[in-house]
Amino acid sequence: MTTPTAIPFNKPYLSGKETTYIEEAVRSGKISGDGLFTKRCHQFFEERFGFHKVLLTTSCTDALEMAAILLGLQPGDEVIVPSYTFVSTSNAFVLRGAKIVFADSTAFNPNIDAAAIEALVTPRTRAIVPVHYAGIACDMDAIQAIATRHGLAVVEDAAQAIDSYYNGKPLGSLGELAAFSFHETKNIISGEGGMLAINDPRFAQRAEIIREKGTNRSSFFRGEVDKYGWVDMGSSFLPSDIIAAFLYAQLENLDQIQDQRKALWQVYYTALSGLSKHGVGVPNLPDYATNNGHMFYLTCTSLAERTALIAYLREQQILPVFHYLSLHKSPFYADKHDGRELPWADFYTDCLVRLPLYYELTPALQQRVIGAILEFYRNR
Repeated sequence: MTTPTAIPFNKPYLSGKETTYIEEAVRSGKISGDGLFTKRCHQFFEERFGFHKVLLTTSCTDALEMAAILLGLQPGDEVIVPSYTFVSTSNAFVLRGAKIVFADSTAFNPNIDAAAIEALVTPRTRAIVPVHYAGIACDMDAIQAIATRHGLAVVEDAAQAIDSYYNGKPLGSLGELAAFSFHETKNIISGEGGMLAINDPRFAQRAEIIREKGTNRSSFFRGEVDKYGWVDMGSSFLPSDIIAAFLYAQLENLDQIQDQRKALWQVYYTALSGLSKHGVGVPNLPDYATNNGHMFYLTCTSLAERTALIAYLREQQILPVFHYLSLHKSPFYADKHDGRELPWADFYTDCLVRLPLYYELTPALQQRVIGAILEFYRNR
Protein backbone atom coordinates (compact mmCIF):
# COMPACT_ATOMS: atom_id res chain seq x y z
CA MET A 1 0.00 0.00 0.00
CA THR A 2 1.39 3.40 -1.00
CA THR A 3 1.80 5.92 1.81
CA PRO A 4 -0.05 9.13 0.85
CA THR A 5 1.96 12.30 0.30
CA ALA A 6 2.21 14.31 3.51
CA ILE A 7 0.26 17.57 3.45
CA PRO A 8 2.30 20.18 5.35
CA PHE A 9 0.79 22.99 7.34
CA ASN A 10 2.64 25.54 5.22
CA LYS A 11 4.74 25.63 2.06
CA PRO A 12 6.56 28.82 1.01
CA TYR A 13 5.58 29.94 -2.49
CA LEU A 14 7.90 31.33 -5.17
CA SER A 15 5.91 33.65 -7.41
CA GLY A 16 8.52 33.72 -10.19
CA LYS A 17 11.02 36.56 -10.04
CA GLU A 18 12.45 36.19 -6.53
CA THR A 19 15.84 34.82 -7.61
CA THR A 20 15.98 37.16 -10.62
CA TYR A 21 15.54 40.18 -8.38
CA ILE A 22 18.01 38.86 -5.81
CA GLU A 23 20.61 38.55 -8.58
CA GLU A 24 19.74 42.08 -9.74
CA ALA A 25 20.25 43.38 -6.22
CA VAL A 26 23.65 41.68 -5.97
CA ARG A 27 24.74 43.02 -9.35
CA SER A 28 23.74 46.53 -8.31
CA GLY A 29 26.65 46.56 -5.88
CA LYS A 30 24.48 47.39 -2.85
CA ILE A 31 22.92 44.58 -0.86
CA SER A 32 22.84 46.24 2.56
CA GLY A 33 19.74 48.02 3.75
CA ASP A 34 17.74 50.69 1.92
CA GLY A 35 18.80 49.68 -1.56
CA LEU A 36 16.77 49.76 -4.77
CA PHE A 37 14.33 46.99 -3.81
CA THR A 38 13.74 48.36 -0.33
CA LYS A 39 12.68 51.65 -1.91
CA ARG A 40 10.41 49.83 -4.36
CA CYS A 41 8.72 47.97 -1.50
CA HIS A 42 8.26 51.20 0.46
CA GLN A 43 6.68 52.87 -2.56
CA PHE A 44 4.36 49.92 -3.17
CA PHE A 45 2.92 49.97 0.34
CA GLU A 46 2.61 53.73 0.59
CA GLU A 47 0.83 54.01 -2.75
CA ARG A 48 -1.41 50.95 -2.52
CA PHE A 49 -2.53 51.22 1.09
CA GLY A 50 -2.05 54.91 1.82
CA PHE A 51 0.29 54.51 4.77
CA HIS A 52 2.00 57.83 5.53
CA LYS A 53 5.41 56.16 5.65
CA VAL A 54 6.68 52.60 5.83
CA LEU A 55 10.04 51.15 6.80
CA LEU A 56 11.02 47.55 6.12
CA THR A 57 12.46 45.80 9.15
CA THR A 58 14.13 42.46 9.76
CA SER A 59 10.97 41.13 11.41
CA CYS A 60 7.54 42.11 12.70
CA THR A 61 9.09 41.76 16.17
CA ASP A 62 11.57 44.51 15.30
CA ALA A 63 8.76 46.71 13.97
CA LEU A 64 6.93 46.32 17.29
CA GLU A 65 10.11 47.10 19.21
CA MET A 66 10.56 50.25 17.14
CA ALA A 67 6.96 51.22 17.97
CA ALA A 68 7.65 50.79 21.67
CA ILE A 69 10.70 53.06 21.44
CA LEU A 70 8.78 55.66 19.45
CA LEU A 71 6.10 55.82 22.14
CA GLY A 72 8.76 56.76 24.70
CA LEU A 73 7.59 54.17 27.19
CA GLN A 74 9.06 54.29 30.67
CA PRO A 75 9.26 51.57 33.33
CA GLY A 76 5.86 51.21 34.97
CA ASP A 77 3.86 52.47 31.99
CA GLU A 78 1.03 50.11 31.05
CA VAL A 79 0.14 48.66 27.67
CA ILE A 80 -3.09 46.74 27.00
CA VAL A 81 -2.49 43.61 24.91
CA PRO A 82 -4.62 40.53 24.18
CA SER A 83 -3.47 37.43 26.03
CA TYR A 84 -4.09 35.28 22.96
CA THR A 85 -1.25 36.44 20.73
CA PHE A 86 2.35 35.71 19.86
CA VAL A 87 4.92 36.59 22.52
CA SER A 88 6.44 39.39 20.39
CA THR A 89 3.31 41.51 20.81
CA SER A 90 4.03 41.77 24.53
CA ASN A 91 7.79 41.36 24.55
CA ALA A 92 8.36 44.53 22.52
CA PHE A 93 6.86 46.60 25.32
CA VAL A 94 8.31 44.54 28.18
CA LEU A 95 11.76 45.40 26.81
CA ARG A 96 10.98 49.09 27.47
CA GLY A 97 10.00 48.32 31.07
CA ALA A 98 6.25 48.47 30.49
CA LYS A 99 3.71 46.48 32.46
CA ILE A 100 1.48 44.35 30.25
CA VAL A 101 -2.22 44.39 31.09
CA PHE A 102 -3.82 41.44 29.36
CA ALA A 103 -7.29 41.58 27.81
CA ASP A 104 -9.49 38.63 26.90
CA SER A 105 -10.56 37.55 23.42
CA THR A 106 -14.15 37.66 22.22
CA ALA A 107 -16.55 34.75 22.20
CA PHE A 108 -16.92 34.89 18.41
CA ASN A 109 -13.25 35.14 17.39
CA PRO A 110 -9.78 35.33 18.96
CA ASN A 111 -9.46 39.12 18.59
CA ILE A 112 -9.25 41.39 21.62
CA ASP A 113 -12.60 42.07 23.30
CA ALA A 114 -13.02 45.81 22.76
CA ALA A 115 -15.78 45.92 25.36
CA ALA A 116 -13.32 44.75 28.02
CA ILE A 117 -10.65 47.38 27.35
CA GLU A 118 -12.06 50.46 29.09
CA ALA A 119 -12.12 48.78 32.51
CA LEU A 120 -8.39 48.05 32.13
CA VAL A 121 -7.36 51.67 31.54
CA THR A 122 -5.53 53.37 34.45
CA PRO A 123 -3.58 56.64 34.74
CA ARG A 124 -0.46 54.65 33.75
CA THR A 125 -1.91 53.27 30.51
CA ARG A 126 -0.07 54.49 27.42
CA ALA A 127 -1.18 52.28 24.54
CA ILE A 128 -3.60 49.66 23.24
CA VAL A 129 -2.25 46.96 20.92
CA PRO A 130 -5.02 45.21 18.95
CA VAL A 131 -3.94 42.07 17.08
CA HIS A 132 -5.88 41.37 13.88
CA TYR A 133 -5.93 37.61 14.31
CA ALA A 134 -6.13 35.61 11.05
CA GLY A 135 -6.19 38.91 9.18
CA ILE A 136 -9.69 39.66 10.50
CA ALA A 137 -10.08 43.19 11.85
CA CYS A 138 -10.63 43.99 15.49
CA ASP A 139 -13.46 46.39 16.38
CA MET A 140 -11.35 49.45 15.61
CA ASP A 141 -14.04 52.12 16.04
CA ALA A 142 -14.61 50.99 19.61
CA ILE A 143 -10.88 50.70 20.31
CA GLN A 144 -10.07 54.10 18.83
CA ALA A 145 -12.91 55.74 20.76
CA ILE A 146 -11.40 54.45 24.02
CA ALA A 147 -7.94 55.59 22.94
CA THR A 148 -9.22 59.06 22.10
CA ARG A 149 -11.08 59.43 25.40
CA HIS A 150 -7.97 58.55 27.40
CA GLY A 151 -5.24 59.98 25.19
CA LEU A 152 -3.74 56.59 24.33
CA ALA A 153 -1.76 55.44 21.31
CA VAL A 154 -3.02 52.56 19.18
CA VAL A 155 -0.39 50.21 17.76
CA GLU A 156 -1.86 47.65 15.35
CA ASP A 157 -0.24 44.24 15.36
CA ALA A 158 -1.06 43.54 11.73
CA ALA A 159 1.38 40.63 11.38
CA GLN A 160 -1.29 38.50 9.69
CA ALA A 161 -3.32 41.30 8.14
CA ILE A 162 -1.80 42.33 4.81
CA ASP A 163 -4.47 43.37 2.29
CA SER A 164 -7.30 43.12 4.80
CA TYR A 165 -9.72 45.90 5.64
CA TYR A 166 -11.90 47.44 8.35
CA ASN A 167 -14.94 49.28 6.96
CA GLY A 168 -13.02 49.80 3.73
CA LYS A 169 -9.83 51.05 5.39
CA PRO A 170 -6.64 48.97 5.14
CA LEU A 171 -5.57 47.29 8.35
CA GLY A 172 -2.35 48.90 9.48
CA SER A 173 -3.60 52.36 8.50
CA LEU A 174 -5.82 52.94 11.55
CA GLY A 175 -3.42 53.18 14.49
CA GLU A 176 -0.63 55.68 14.89
CA LEU A 177 1.73 52.78 14.21
CA ALA A 178 1.37 49.27 12.82
CA ALA A 179 3.62 46.23 12.44
CA PHE A 180 3.50 43.66 9.61
CA SER A 181 5.21 40.29 9.14
CA PHE A 182 6.66 38.68 6.02
CA HIS A 183 7.65 35.46 7.78
CA GLU A 184 7.45 32.37 5.58
CA THR A 185 4.07 31.42 7.08
CA LYS A 186 2.40 34.68 5.98
CA ASN A 187 0.58 35.49 2.74
CA ILE A 188 3.43 37.59 1.34
CA ILE A 189 6.86 36.39 2.42
CA SER A 190 10.57 37.09 2.47
CA GLY A 191 11.62 34.22 4.74
CA GLU A 192 12.02 36.52 7.71
CA GLY A 193 11.07 40.16 7.47
CA GLY A 194 8.65 42.80 8.63
CA MET A 195 7.55 46.40 8.26
CA LEU A 196 6.62 49.36 10.42
CA ALA A 197 3.78 51.49 9.06
CA ILE A 198 3.83 55.03 10.41
CA ASN A 199 0.49 56.82 10.14
CA ASP A 200 1.21 59.69 12.53
CA PRO A 201 3.68 62.01 10.75
CA ARG A 202 5.15 63.05 14.13
CA PHE A 203 6.90 59.68 14.32
CA ALA A 204 8.28 59.52 10.79
CA GLN A 205 11.68 61.19 11.15
CA ARG A 206 12.49 59.60 14.50
CA ALA A 207 11.52 56.16 13.17
CA GLU A 208 14.21 56.47 10.50
CA ILE A 209 16.76 57.39 13.16
CA ILE A 210 15.83 54.53 15.48
CA ARG A 211 16.00 52.07 12.58
CA GLU A 212 19.48 53.32 11.64
CA LYS A 213 21.13 52.63 15.00
CA GLY A 214 20.15 56.01 16.43
CA THR A 215 21.87 57.98 13.65
CA ASN A 216 20.52 60.43 11.09
CA ARG A 217 22.18 58.45 8.31
CA SER A 218 19.04 58.40 6.13
CA SER A 219 18.90 62.21 6.16
CA PHE A 220 22.59 62.31 5.20
CA PHE A 221 22.08 60.07 2.16
CA ARG A 222 19.18 62.28 1.02
CA GLY A 223 21.50 65.29 1.26
CA GLU A 224 19.52 66.91 4.07
CA VAL A 225 22.55 67.16 6.40
CA ASP A 226 26.26 67.38 5.60
CA LYS A 227 27.26 64.65 8.06
CA TYR A 228 25.54 62.16 10.26
CA GLY A 229 26.03 61.15 13.86
CA TRP A 230 24.48 59.54 16.90
CA VAL A 231 21.37 61.56 17.74
CA ASP A 232 19.01 59.13 19.52
CA MET A 233 18.67 55.59 20.80
CA GLY A 234 18.22 52.90 18.18
CA SER A 235 19.39 49.62 16.76
CA SER A 236 19.98 47.91 13.42
CA PHE A 237 16.44 47.17 12.35
CA LEU A 238 16.77 47.39 8.55
CA PRO A 239 16.94 44.26 6.36
CA SER A 240 19.33 43.47 3.53
CA ASP A 241 18.20 44.52 0.07
CA ILE A 242 18.35 40.81 -0.85
CA ILE A 243 15.38 40.25 1.46
CA ALA A 244 13.61 43.25 -0.07
CA ALA A 245 14.26 41.87 -3.57
CA PHE A 246 12.53 38.61 -2.65
CA LEU A 247 9.67 40.54 -1.06
CA TYR A 248 9.17 42.81 -4.06
CA ALA A 249 8.71 39.81 -6.37
CA GLN A 250 5.95 38.66 -4.05
CA LEU A 251 4.32 42.08 -3.94
CA GLU A 252 4.13 42.16 -7.73
CA ASN A 253 1.91 39.07 -7.43
CA LEU A 254 -0.09 40.16 -4.40
CA ASP A 255 -3.50 40.02 -6.09
CA GLN A 256 -2.87 36.59 -7.61
CA ILE A 257 -1.65 35.20 -4.27
CA GLN A 258 -4.58 36.71 -2.40
CA ASP A 259 -7.18 35.42 -4.86
CA GLN A 260 -5.84 31.88 -4.54
CA ARG A 261 -5.64 31.94 -0.76
CA LYS A 262 -9.15 33.37 -0.42
CA ALA A 263 -10.49 30.71 -2.78
CA LEU A 264 -8.91 27.97 -0.64
CA TRP A 265 -10.35 29.59 2.49
CA GLN A 266 -13.82 29.63 0.95
CA VAL A 267 -13.64 25.93 0.05
CA TYR A 268 -12.84 25.09 3.67
CA TYR A 269 -15.59 27.37 4.93
CA THR A 270 -18.25 25.87 2.66
CA ALA A 271 -17.24 22.27 3.39
CA LEU A 272 -16.74 22.56 7.16
CA SER A 273 -19.39 25.00 8.37
CA GLY A 274 -21.76 22.07 8.87
CA LEU A 275 -19.56 20.84 11.73
CA SER A 276 -21.47 23.32 13.90
CA LYS A 277 -23.82 20.42 14.66
CA HIS A 278 -20.88 18.89 16.54
CA GLY A 279 -20.18 22.19 18.34
CA VAL A 280 -17.18 22.91 16.10
CA GLY A 281 -16.60 26.55 15.13
CA VAL A 282 -15.25 28.09 11.91
CA PRO A 283 -13.86 31.63 11.53
CA ASN A 284 -16.35 34.38 12.23
CA LEU A 285 -16.17 37.41 9.95
CA PRO A 286 -17.84 40.55 11.40
CA ASP A 287 -19.68 42.89 9.01
CA TYR A 288 -16.92 45.49 9.34
CA ALA A 289 -14.10 43.07 8.39
CA THR A 290 -12.78 41.41 5.24
CA ASN A 291 -11.06 38.06 4.86
CA ASN A 292 -7.50 38.04 3.46
CA GLY A 293 -7.17 34.25 3.32
CA HIS A 294 -4.35 34.17 5.84
CA MET A 295 -5.54 31.12 7.77
CA PHE A 296 -8.44 28.76 8.24
CA TYR A 297 -9.03 27.39 11.70
CA LEU A 298 -11.53 25.28 13.59
CA THR A 299 -12.45 25.57 17.24
CA CYS A 300 -13.05 22.19 18.86
CA THR A 301 -15.20 21.68 21.93
CA SER A 302 -12.32 20.70 24.24
CA LEU A 303 -8.59 20.19 24.49
CA ALA A 304 -9.13 16.42 24.41
CA GLU A 305 -11.11 16.68 21.17
CA ARG A 306 -8.49 18.88 19.52
CA THR A 307 -5.70 16.54 20.58
CA ALA A 308 -7.59 13.58 19.13
CA LEU A 309 -8.34 15.45 15.88
CA ILE A 310 -4.69 16.44 15.36
CA ALA A 311 -3.55 12.89 16.11
CA TYR A 312 -6.09 11.45 13.65
CA LEU A 313 -5.08 13.87 10.89
CA ARG A 314 -1.41 13.11 11.41
CA GLU A 315 -2.17 9.42 10.99
CA GLN A 316 -3.53 10.43 7.57
CA GLN A 317 -0.28 12.32 6.79
CA ILE A 318 -1.99 15.70 7.30
CA LEU A 319 -0.12 18.17 9.49
CA PRO A 320 -2.33 20.79 11.18
CA VAL A 321 -1.07 22.84 14.12
CA PHE A 322 -2.52 24.51 17.16
CA HIS A 323 -1.53 28.08 17.88
CA TYR A 324 -0.87 30.49 20.75
CA LEU A 325 -0.77 29.75 24.46
CA SER A 326 -2.39 32.32 26.76
CA LEU A 327 0.37 34.77 27.69
CA HIS A 328 -1.22 35.62 31.03
CA LYS A 329 -0.47 32.02 32.09
CA SER A 330 3.02 31.88 30.57
CA PRO A 331 5.98 30.92 32.80
CA PHE A 332 7.48 34.37 32.29
CA TYR A 333 4.43 36.52 33.03
CA ALA A 334 2.03 34.48 35.18
CA ASP A 335 3.29 35.97 38.45
CA LYS A 336 3.05 39.50 36.99
CA HIS A 337 -0.56 39.10 35.80
CA ASP A 338 -3.22 40.58 38.06
CA GLY A 339 -5.05 37.29 38.50
CA ARG A 340 -8.10 37.96 36.32
CA GLU A 341 -9.52 34.94 34.54
CA LEU A 342 -9.46 35.28 30.75
CA PRO A 343 -11.66 32.37 29.72
CA TRP A 344 -11.85 33.01 25.98
CA ALA A 345 -8.09 33.29 25.62
CA ASP A 346 -7.86 29.94 27.40
CA PHE A 347 -10.58 28.50 25.17
CA TYR A 348 -8.66 29.33 21.98
CA THR A 349 -5.44 28.09 23.58
CA ASP A 350 -7.05 24.69 24.18
CA CYS A 351 -9.43 24.34 21.24
CA LEU A 352 -8.20 26.17 18.12
CA VAL A 353 -6.56 24.16 15.34
CA ARG A 354 -5.12 25.63 12.12
CA LEU A 355 -5.53 23.70 8.87
CA PRO A 356 -3.04 23.52 5.99
CA LEU A 357 -3.44 26.58 3.76
CA TYR A 358 -0.82 27.63 1.23
CA TYR A 359 -0.79 28.79 -2.39
CA GLU A 360 0.10 25.43 -3.91
CA LEU A 361 -2.45 23.41 -1.95
CA THR A 362 -4.18 21.56 -4.78
CA PRO A 363 -7.92 20.79 -4.85
CA ALA A 364 -7.16 17.08 -4.40
CA LEU A 365 -4.98 17.68 -1.35
CA GLN A 366 -7.48 20.09 0.17
CA GLN A 367 -10.25 17.55 -0.31
CA ARG A 368 -8.11 15.00 1.52
CA VAL A 369 -7.92 17.38 4.49
CA ILE A 370 -11.64 18.05 4.40
CA GLY A 371 -12.53 14.39 3.98
CA ALA A 372 -10.37 13.34 6.92
CA ILE A 373 -11.92 15.97 9.20
CA LEU A 374 -15.48 15.00 8.25
CA GLU A 375 -14.61 11.34 8.74
CA PHE A 376 -13.22 12.08 12.21
CA TYR A 377 -16.49 13.70 13.29
CA ARG A 378 -18.68 11.04 11.68
CA ASN A 379 -16.95 8.45 13.83
CA ARG A 380 -17.31 10.31 17.14
